[in-house]
Amino acid sequence: MMTKFRGLKKFMLPVMMWLIFEIIAITLWLTMQNIFYLFNFSYIGTSIAIGFLLFQLQYKYARRIAQFLVGAYMFVYLGLMCNENMQIEGFWYYLFTGVFEAATIHYAVAKIFGPFIFGRGWCGFACWTAMILDLLPYKIPQQPRKKWGWIRYLTFVLSFIFVSGLFLAQVKNMEQIMFWLFLIGNSLYYIVGIFLAFALKDNRAFCKYICPITVFLKPASYFSLLRIKCDKSKCVSCGKCKKVCPMNVDVTDNSRKRKNGTECILCLECKNICPKNAL
Repeated sequence: MMTKFRGLKKFMLPVMMWLIFEIIAITLWLTMQNIFYLFNFSYIGTSIAIGFLLFQLQYKYARRIAQFLVGAYMFVYLGLMCNENMQIEGFWYYLFTGVFEAATIHYAVAKIFGPFIFGRGWCGFACWTAMILDLLPYKIPQQPRKKWGWIRYLTFVLSFIFVSGLFLAQVKNMEQIMFWLFLIGNSLYYIVGIFLAFALKDNRAFCKYICPITVFLKPASYFSLLRIKCDKSKCVSCGKCKKVCPMNVDVTDNSRKRKNGTECILCLECKNICPKNAL
């Protein structure tokens, strides 16, 4: 009986993630009277659930599959084909116009309120910038983490000031401008991200120092229900989990105040490498 329960337990996380997104999908479909939201969040939830399921089945590229399923969908379909700016400038734009759809809903679910449940899972399983950066050769940071985190707050403020300025100046053709900002912004993200990855020998350098989205993600992530925990009775303090972590998180510390705790992207690399299955 216990063996059967353990077998079923591995499916709990994928099912839980799928149910969360299905509830969001159905709620938005009924309240917004738009079936797109049913398709959109059902697809994203199913993709993420597939990623977690494949991980539980010990498939090596489980997270990458989820990354490409969600990231490519949002970048190519929503961004390029539907002309939706899902970058932070798009969020400010819709917020200023008082429209609760597209980027505002995306940010509310994935980056403002969602992290109370799944932390910075967006960064590990769905971000289309990280989707490309994770393909680069420096998956394990080769240098100590630098104290450059202040830069992301600067880019956050600058994006807000820029879009505010466009509104105050009453610039015309804002929809078209937002689409071009999406193209230019993503190009800059990729260029800067790839440059930093090679310069600092760290695929996730952009995420640590530049990305303005983390300003939204970090506060709620502190209280996240879904987080990596260490079973101290099994841990042998080998240090492998700390070494392999792309975000320099001390996952052996179970406290909310652990080192770089709000940086965890749930990539599960620490769990993969743990020789004692303590995580």
